[in-house]
Amino acid sequence: MKPRIYIDTSVIGGCFDTEFKEWSNQLFHEFKTGKKIAVVSDITLDELENAPELIRKQIDKIPGEFLEYVLNNEESEFLAEKYIKEKAVSIKFYEDALHIAIATIQRVDVLVSWNFKHIVNLERIRKYNAVNLMNGYPLIEIRNPREILTM
Repeated sequence: MKPRIYIDTSVIGGCFDTEFKEWSNQLFHEFKTGKKIAVVSDITLDELENAPELIRKQIDKIPGEFLEYVLNNEESEFLAEKYIKEKAVSIKFYEDALHIAIATIQRVDVLVSWNFKHIVNLERIRKYNAVNLMNGYPLIEIRNPREILTM
């Protein structure tokens, strides 16, 4: 089984960022060659609408058989609201909570992000996972792209 990797907007934009491009591009190479499956939500696609065209078209480089689209729904909104209620993240960063919720509900192998403040943050990951367990969901693995690259 190929690992299913939920990617947020920061990973896609990271392909063109001096600090992150090496690892984001390596991850995209693993998607393009079928080592991993990229999982992209409608929330990510909505966020990309305001990005430069170069960034928006990055997802198109992944062959369809290695790309999975998932949708936000009432269940993910419910779980995101639980994260906010339990102070894992504030309402101001609702979209970040939605990314975590969608990835959790879709049971991806790992969510990757370069957002160290609200997503790839040990204290917040513990809170997200506590909420998940309290509500009958599995733990969610959250890492940055560098941590999951095939050696």
